[in-house]
Amino acid sequence: MKPIGKLLAVAALACSLLACTPAETLSFKGTDISTADFGQPFTLTGQDGKPHALGDYQGKAVALFFGYTHCPDICPTTMLEYQQVMKLLGKDADRVQVLFVSIDPQRDTPPVLAGYVPFFDKRFMGLTGSPAQVQAVASQYKIVAQRQARKDGGYTMDHSAGSYLFDTRGQLRVYVPYGTPSADIAHDLQQLLR
Repeated sequence: MKPIGKLLAVAALACSLLACTPAETLSFKGTDISTADFGQPFTLTGQDGKPHALGDYQGKAVALFFGYTHCPDICPTTMLEYQQVMKLLGKDADRVQVLFVSIDPQRDTPPVLAGYVPFFDKRFMGLTGSPAQVQAVASQYKIVAQRQARKDGGYTMDHSAGSYLFDTRGQLRVYVPYGTPSADIAHDLQQLLR
């Protein structure tokens, strides 16, 4: 066989093999942000008082949510949704890490987070830090948080309410808007665990 014939035979074989093994495609219910150029690795203090880095969870799919423990509605609703997600995932739930980053570090100390976050699921981890550390991480993920004074002298925090999902290699993949059904979030996490 002439060299050009061998080359064509190899090319034909390669094409036939590729046709037998189509590239894996993932379909998400949330917004695919795999090509996003924001969101960097970070380290904050966990509810256990120890440092926790985003990279510590490689090998697991990660759901990242920013909120605060005194939140009257959005945060507990989202945490209940993730509690339901873990039930829907069944045995795969152990391969998922939910991270709750407090945007209210003044009140949300590690002991406060330890009394709040595991209430929804003992595997969930609450994270906090200094105001500067928390602001830096929130900014990296385009989270807006603003303190709003109340007449009684207290305050609430207006904040962005979506979540981010990472694949098992630690790559940011999906944005999940607030109010997304738990079944849709579970679907996207299952895609990321494939």
